[in-house]
Amino acid sequence: MEIVEDIISLDSTMRFAAIIDLKGNILESIMKKGKTSLKSQKEEEHFCKQVAQRRKMRQQFNKSLGKVRYVQVEREKVTQMVIYPKRKTVYFTLEPEVNATKKMALVNKVKKITAHL
Repeated sequence: MEIVEDIISLDSTMRFAAIIDLKGNILESIMKKGKTSLKSQKEEEHFCKQVAQRRKMRQQFNKSLGKVRYVQVEREKVTQMVIYPKRKTVYFTLEPEVNATKKMALVNKVKKITAHL
């Protein structure tokens, strides 16, 4: 089973999951069955390139502020989460309005699943 399938099956509020290389290329991705994408394929690819660029920008502050644990963006239609294992980036989305406790639990579960990446 692919890692993205493990991630997407963690909770019913999950929408999308992707593993991205350090250049922003999508290595594997999955949309939850029954959900429709909020972005086109081209927009998704562009967004993932941007995720990789932002990772590089954030790394400039690792020495003074410490490593990024995760990134969360709250939007009206979706919650976006990004985690930085060593050699890959994990991006996943949730339905909006998921409570903070559940989000943290999901972040920690995804970190465990992807720790080897």
